[in-house]
Amino acid sequence: MTDAPRQLPLDLPIETRLDVEDFVISSSNEVAYQFIEKWPDWPDRVLLLTGPEASGKSHLAAVWASKSRAWIEKASDIKLDRVPHLVSSGALVIEDCDRSALDEHALFHLINAARERGTYVLITARRGPNEWELQTQDLISRLRLAPEVKIDGPDDALLNAVLFKLFIDRQLVIDTTIITFIQSRIERSIAAARDFVERLDREGLARGKPITRALAAQLLKVSDDFDED
Repeated sequence: MTDAPRQLPLDLPIETRLDVEDFVISSSNEVAYQFIEKWPDWPDRVLLLTGPEASGKSHLAAVWASKSRAWIEKASDIKLDRVPHLVSSGALVIEDCDRSALDEHALFHLINAARERGTYVLITARRGPNEWELQTQDLISRLRLAPEVKIDGPDDALLNAVLFKLFIDRQLVIDTTIITFIQSRIERSIAAARDFVERLDREGLARGKPITRALAAQLLKVSDDFDED
């Protein structure tokens, strides 16, 4: 008996919704969410938002940007000659400060200028500034003045809800038992959930079959016997 021919899945863009109603709140991110919600009543003009990769930092930053009408910039795009223009926005998101080449001198002057102009700045990173290996002491001292709110790794409720959202984003209707089966067996991170849902979707498309627990088990290389505990 020959195997059924595999189809070539089209690499279609997946719409990721970053509205506030799409942000899933749980005990792992509730404090960070509350900080965003109570803006502009922040203890400082600069706020650090840290958390693991794909933990929801960019989503929460997008929620705040919509609320505050902030511009969003990558840390690698912060240059000294752009500082006057960037702080003129009134609110600014700087993404991934610990992931790319950082012009420390430019960021130092931007923070100073933001405080002088009354501009709010939300800085995202996977880790706190003490782990960025910064060389500029003046920048380190400025960042230490800024409050830091953390998003922790996902709890069961959040990981479960994120899996639902990832399937919905791909317009896939999945039985709740499959969600629970996957959630209890993948690495406990949103990045792992995102990657697995993508793999599962592509495999289902390639086989021309719906997503089942058996298919999920094959990709996970585990038995598809379901255990509620």
